Parts: sequence; C-alpha cells; structure tokens
Amino acid sequence: MGKVSSTEFVRTPGQFQDQAQREPVIIMKHNREHAVILSAEEYRRLKRRDRLVFRAGELSDADIAAIRKAAAPAGAAAFDDEMDER
Repeated sequence: MGKVSSTEFVRTPGQFQDQAQREPVIIMKHNREHAVILSAEEYRRLKRRDRLVFRAGELSDADIAAIRKAAAPAGAAAFDDEMDER
C-alpha cells in the first residue's frame, strides 16, 4: 500500500490516481492517515461486501422458519472446541 503526503498529492494527483489502479494509496495529513484512494473496481468489490442490517423483530415468519431449519456445514464441527461454555 502506497503512502503520500497531502501536499504531494495536491501537486500531482494524477500520479497517485494511476497508482491507486494497482494498490490503495494512503494520503497522510500531519503524519496521520487521513484518506485512502482506491480504484473504482476495488471500491465496487468492497461495496458488494456490505451487509444489510436489521432488527431480529423485523424478520418474517418465513425467515425465522428458514433459520430454524438451517444447519452448519460439516466442516464447521472443527471449530466446536472454540465455543464458550456459558
């Protein structure tokens, strides 16, 4: 991941926009991470990973029935020892 000062970014933004096509570029301001430039493709990839969040009370009866029927995949048993016994 590249880093650039905000002053340097203002002088030559095109250079860092091109670099952002290959890797994220962190813009530093007063020696702190201030912003990140990403390619549009990487931004879209991250946005696809956004999740819809809602309250459990908003679940439909069909959603609740589907959750009750759900089962963990067979490989998940390998993590049973990580469960906290409370």
